[in-house]
Amino acid sequence: MRRGVMMFVKVAILLLIIVPGFGSAVFFLWNWLMPALFGLHAITFWQALGLLGLSWLLFRGPMFGGRAWGPRSGRMRRRWEAMTPEQREQFRRGVQARCGGAAPAPPTAPAPGV
Repeated sequence: MRRGVMMFVKVAILLLIIVPGFGSAVFFLWNWLMPALFGLHAITFWQALGLLGLSWLLFRGPMFGGRAWGPRSGRMRRRWEAMTPEQREQFRRGVQARCGGAAPAPPTAPAPGV
């Protein structure tokens, strides 16, 4: 119980430092670059935090339960490495069939006399 409370306090302190820091960075960079480069208007600190949150949701997303192909997850890599070459090829063909791509034709020998 005590360990959980200490972890909560550490995370809270870290968030109280990181969130305003990144928000300020977005705020200052936006107001410095965007009006001059693209003619956009300046934003407030709170709009910068909102933009930061929106970009986090769009590009990172809440990782409830993890992701199979994410950069921090080695689950798919371990499964791929455990496959035989035949299983890998079968997997590739299955993905191509589901994604609408045609499976590549197997290599053929050139016709005699050509």
